[in-house]
Amino acid sequence: MPGTRHTRTRVRTALFAAPLLAGLLGTATTVPAAATTASGPGASLTCRGEGVDPDARVRHRTETVIHAPLRTVWKLQTDVERWPSWQPHLTGVDRLDDGPFRTGSAFRWTVPVPPNPVTPATELDITSTVEQVRRHACIRWTGPAVGEGVRIDGVHVWTFTVVKGGVRVRTEETHAGPQVDADVPVATGILSQGLEAWLRDLKAAAEAPARRH
Repeated sequence: MPGTRHTRTRVRTALFAAPLLAGLLGTATTVPAAATTASGPGASLTCRGEGVDPDARVRHRTETVIHAPLRTVWKLQTDVERWPSWQPHLTGVDRLDDGPFRTGSAFRWTVPVPPNPVTPATELDITSTVEQVRRHACIRWTGPAVGEGVRIDGVHVWTFTVVKGGVRVRTEETHAGPQVDADVPVATGILSQGLEAWLRDLKAAAEAPARRH
């Protein structure tokens, strides 16, 4: 398609939240001290009135305060092709459109997944599409992860709020599909580890001295 970058993505993560490979392999993930988490029911996050999949059985919500300017946090999160520079488990992400990050922007991930209690060993092709975005406030993207005998449908919402000393970042994600529905506790644990790691890496990158301006 016009304006498409065709280099295939190689992302060392799993499912939709980066990096989930550690969770799939059973490696411990450190949760930021400032984070609070919720995997059960409750008021969902929204962006322009739209939230996660209300019918999904696998979901996780978490948040943290990042001591950095909002513009720094927003730039890190929306410059998707540079995610590998601050998320150590990623090797690349392809934007499928040109220009600013906006509604309709899409990016592709190719994800190797080792065998685990939820899915067999496979490679997932993920295409995430931005459905809603409000600059410096919120993002919602959706997309399928498809592999051999596997399909997982994900919805991911992020919100950004200026607070004293920094930015409160909240995120919530849902996964749906036969493979994750077959073992909801395990799939939820995998998702939660991935989201906690993502927030940890975003916080570390945004608070790095070189970016605090």
